[in-house]
Amino acid sequence: MITDTETYIRDLNKEGNEIAISTDDLHVWYGSHEAIHGISLAFERFKISALIGASGSGKSTYLRSLNRMNDNIYGTKVLGKIYYRGLNINSDKIDVYEMRKHIGMVFQQPNPFAKSIYDNITFALKQHGEKNKEKLDEIVEKTLKQAALWDQVKDKLDTSALALSGGQAQRLCIARAIAMQPDILLMDEPASALDPVSTQAVEDTMVQLKDNYTIIIVTHNMQQAARISDYTAFFHQGDVYEYDQTKNIFLHPHIKLTDDYVSGHFG
Repeated sequence: MITDTETYIRDLNKEGNEIAISTDDLHVWYGSHEAIHGISLAFERFKISALIGASGSGKSTYLRSLNRMNDNIYGTKVLGKIYYRGLNINSDKIDVYEMRKHIGMVFQQPNPFAKSIYDNITFALKQHGEKNKEKLDEIVEKTLKQAALWDQVKDKLDTSALALSGGQAQRLCIARAIAMQPDILLMDEPASALDPVSTQAVEDTMVQLKDNYTIIIVTHNMQQAARISDYTAFFHQGDVYEYDQTKNIFLHPHIKLTDDYVSGHFG
């Protein structure tokens, strides 16, 4: 199991790589149930890292911890350190809402607001005081282009986002998340509810976005992890058993349990 994040960070830094976010001995409890058992991981900047593992393995719980989403769940306790820009963001002194401007999230089910496409993108910006119409227009166009949606919706920005297809709605949610210009984008199975064509579009969007964002994705889809991620972490029963470059996880895993899972002989 991966436990020594300091060694991992040192090895990455030796190669000239920059760490976007890391955890040190992170534990998560739901009441008396310990869902995460002291996980230490570090994620390289401007890469896609996939978290894989069976249902209940802890990968989504871990992902949500990275921007304090577990704070909203009654009876949940999160202990350990989460380092972002040299700060332990798992601290009572951290402004969680300010932190989430830097670490955005896209959920499993597309959840556009019952507003226009334009207002979906600009809602959070306006809430944070941005009133300049020209600046807002610029951000709407830029983020929709980054999410590969601009050409499909540029002539209907004032129509309801609820009229979009599933794949379009998910790409709108991605655009909405990056409108705040986060450093890190967390994605919890963002394509699991989509058809293959829409899934391909979302995957293409993620690959393009990693030029400017660090992406950490939870996925049950082994082919998806193999296609788009640079690194993969294999979760099992609240622990990380193996974390390496994706090609090594799928072609040359060091642990039999990892091999069994990625080859479909698990369980």
